[in-house]
Amino acid sequence: MQRRQFMAMAGGAMAGGVLAAWLPQVAGAASTAAATTPVAAGAMDAAAFHASRRFAQTAFGRIAYVERGAGEVALFLHGFPLNSFQWRGALDRLSAYRRCIAPDFMALGYSEIADDQDVSPDAQVEMLVALLDKLSIATVDLVASDSGGAVAQLFVTRHRERVRTLLLTNCDEAQDCPPPALLPVIELSRKGQFVDQWLGRWHADKALARSPEGIGGMCYFDPRNPTDEAIDCYFAPLLASPQRKAQVHAYAVALERNSLLGIEPALKACTVPTRIVWGMGDTIFSPADPDRLDRSFGNSRGVRRLEGSKLFWPEERPDVVAEEARALWGV
Repeated sequence: MQRRQFMAMAGGAMAGGVLAAWLPQVAGAASTAAATTPVAAGAMDAAAFHASRRFAQTAFGRIAYVERGAGEVALFLHGFPLNSFQWRGALDRLSAYRRCIAPDFMALGYSEIADDQDVSPDAQVEMLVALLDKLSIATVDLVASDSGGAVAQLFVTRHRERVRTLLLTNCDEAQDCPPPALLPVIELSRKGQFVDQWLGRWHADKALARSPEGIGGMCYFDPRNPTDEAIDCYFAPLLASPQRKAQVHAYAVALERNSLLGIEPALKACTVPTRIVWGMGDTIFSPADPDRLDRSFGNSRGVRRLEGSKLFWPEERPDVVAEEARALWGV
């Protein structure tokens, strides 16, 4: 489907029409892939997640983050419209080897920012620099997913000296930024409708959220995902006030500009050891993206493909995240 078809579909329909026309196409048929780890088994629950939240006061606002472990730092960057709860299973498995820190991006999760704060990928990079400075952290092992992967690519090319290794899962690539599948979200956000019409409906009807017409069908392999508590953790703060809704819409609209345009020479010159792990059941990003990323990075350690796994596979398969991270870190 071409870009103008997506834009016309999003612009000319209310949420029900968009859901009926678009989501079944991107949800796709069930894959015959190997089973995933259900619901990030063994991970912290929502109560522990909320209890462990901390805030760092920066020039960009109060940035929320969760932290586990000690020693050298690993920084985990989540996707849209999720937050640091996405990484709970990975943090549990990797906190014995690293001081694992998972922040919430500005406009998402529980970070608190001013209404006029820039929330573009460029601003998110500088927010992360401010966060690391606030926490007196010099260098990190970077792990990133979805829109967080675009921020990670910008970060590693602009602040090479602060990154030891980079682990990327399904995310933007310079020729696929943003992916066409995101265009309806951007258009509804421009109209101020996305949060209520999509996230609000999914928060109110969690079975719908897990259906082929919801975020579950789009982005998760296991039909039990996202869990009720995950839906609450992700969407409740974004629905909390008109100001928060406006910030989410600003985040989505900022994704329309290709923030990675022209980044390939900088990636090619990058010496940071980089590993790419890709869910091949993803209907949001192109199946050509992992190979293009592999060719783009000057020190790529190759691509691992997970047949059937979709965009948010790191939440479902934290054992794979931990296995790949430990191999990349040499621990």
